[in-house]
Amino acid sequence: MRTAPLDASTLESCISAAVAAPSFFNTQPWRYRLDPGAGVFEVRAAPERSLRHADPVARALHLSVGASVFNLRVAVAHFGWSPVVRLLPRPEDSALLATLRLTESQSRHTTPHRTDLYPAIWRRHSSRFPFSARPLPQNARVEIAEAAHTEGASLTFPAPEETTRLLRVTAEAEQRNRLDADRGQESRRWVHKDPDDRADLGLPQTVLGPQDAREHLPMRDFTAQRHTEQLSAQDFESGPVIALLTTRHDRRTDWLRAGQALEHVLLVATAHGLRTSLLHQPMEWPDLRRELSPDPEHTGHAQILVRLGYGPEGPATPRRAPAAVLDREPPRR
Repeated sequence: MRTAPLDASTLESCISAAVAAPSFFNTQPWRYRLDPGAGVFEVRAAPERSLRHADPVARALHLSVGASVFNLRVAVAHFGWSPVVRLLPRPEDSALLATLRLTESQSRHTTPHRTDLYPAIWRRHSSRFPFSARPLPQNARVEIAEAAHTEGASLTFPAPEETTRLLRVTAEAEQRNRLDADRGQESRRWVHKDPDDRADLGLPQTVLGPQDAREHLPMRDFTAQRHTEQLSAQDFESGPVIALLTTRHDRRTDWLRAGQALEHVLLVATAHGLRTSLLHQPMEWPDLRRELSPDPEHTGHAQILVRLGYGPEGPATPRRAPAAVLDREPPRR
């Protein structure tokens, strides 16, 4: 049982875990504040790192922050507390997306997730490279889907015919993104042109990955080049494993829950030795997003597509230091 307050080292570890979460274009749109007396973290949006064209309603921003909240939950539990999360706790404060209260944990065995997720936080990286044809074990599929369910979302592995349809919709979204000048400019702004760039936000060239030479798997071109023949290409897996993450409703709280579900899924997959990458392009076009779940009342609202498989570990993307995202003054009452 943990009763002592957070020391400086533990606090830094918890915030480091939180910022290790995936975020759209690695924008890292979050800030944190800790009230040490009350034992409460505030998790806030950083709207200056939102994407006006690709994410005009900040849905992806909420997913990113939700993923960060899940990592913070895992870290807090790892150090012996039981986290209690409230989403959108003060409606009048729209930037405050969640609070996390540290409560005494009676036993580490009561942790509502696998105990090996904390080390998985540091191993999880998006891999935008070809995967092998090795099939996913059924037990891994079941546990990954259950991880999403635990967080109030649903994760399904579509049949091959449905996977082909989802990839076709994704390819249409990718084509639209390349042809949209505003979105292309916005995307390129987050790509590091200089391989020696030490920026702690955005995407180095080394993490972008190639395109599918057979044009079956629409991997994102973050450089938004109109001439695809200029992009490096490799043969990707012919039978990709794609999972669709959905929520029953489509409110801000659902977006935050979807982000927590996404990170729970990614960490469980990492614990199973799987690599993952995300296909978000169709979520950025309302009509195409609806095509992913044509009957939301029965099939849920699509939040993201997850690609899973065995393959090379993706390079790590840079992260901001804990001191850069942690506000030291006490939370406002």
